[in-house]
Amino acid sequence: MKRREFFKSASVATIGAAAATTLAAPAIAQGNINWRMVTTWPKNFPGLGVGAQRLADRITKASGGRLTIEVFAANEMVPPLQALDAVIDGSAEMSHGAAYYWQNKSQGLSFFTGVPYGMTSRELAAWVRYLGGQEIWDEIYDQFGVQGFLSGDTGTQAGGWFRNELTGIKDIEGLRFRTPGLGGQVWSKLGATVTNMAAGDIFAALQSGTLDAAEFVGPYNDLALGFYQVAKNYYFPSFVEPGLATELAVNKSKLLELPEDLQELVKVCAQASYDDVSSDMYANDPRALQALVSEHDVMVRRFPDEILEAGAKAAMELIGEIRDSGDALTKKTAESFVTNLNLLRTRTEGTDMPFLAAREKYISYK
Repeated sequence: MKRREFFKSASVATIGAAAATTLAAPAIAQGNINWRMVTTWPKNFPGLGVGAQRLADRITKASGGRLTIEVFAANEMVPPLQALDAVIDGSAEMSHGAAYYWQNKSQGLSFFTGVPYGMTSRELAAWVRYLGGQEIWDEIYDQFGVQGFLSGDTGTQAGGWFRNELTGIKDIEGLRFRTPGLGGQVWSKLGATVTNMAAGDIFAALQSGTLDAAEFVGPYNDLALGFYQVAKNYYFPSFVEPGLATELAVNKSKLLELPEDLQELVKVCAQASYDDVSSDMYANDPRALQALVSEHDVMVRRFPDEILEAGAKAAMELIGEIRDSGDALTKKTAESFVTNLNLLRTRTEGTDMPFLAAREKYISYK
């Protein structure tokens, strides 16, 4: 997919509303409800932007048109990194993005996106759904009048695009690197100069030399963004984003005005979207990586052990600092995350990893 073709806007289909229902909550007049979803993603962005549109369409269809969601891609209504603010101030009812984009509001939000050397996508879903994570997330977002739901997961991401090969920790010093969240703070501890920017701005910054390196998600997205045109060294896997989740954030007062069945429908559709996006990424990342290597001469590399070990030490140091000095709610979030990571990893490392090691060693189909 050519980058300039990818960024051409495509019109969002208008979805016809169904007949008005006679069952409306007292706060809403009888008839169909029209909501706006703003996103942090470019229009038609593989996996994530498409996932936001699919979620909106699913809610619209499942509600029989009683709740119709119109999607606005990044910069169509608000700048991408102001999407949550639009939900908070009521100019949009929903946003679709990643919780760590809002760590300036509460550092605790970063734990619901991707934590360095943290939970995989399945572990994260288990924590949020069944081990108290959602309740803590609700506490954080209640301060801003927002309800958060998991809405997608990329799985373990790629480590990033680098102009030059990394031979060791010395190569990170002063490196101008686009990477957000707690992962960005880990890279800062390793010596990089870290910045965050939205997807649509990264290519130009790499091309101009403002950035030396950048990571976004993985092959499916990165192929579309065209990073291979500027940097050829593609590192795997990310050690700072092992199971990155996206979120659906909803204005809570608007949500509570909905009839109870529509409230539940929004929740269930978001949960379905979490699994849908995960499957989409898993299906298309390998094919995109094949194209990057065979068609664009990309060099797939692994981080040197020296960097992996230093990153692990920096991650433990960062989480320790948050547990010791964060605000009470952020400390509560970090404690719950660490406690449940220690629990969930016994399943992942005791069951999944031995199987994967055996499959890699003994199974090869032609």
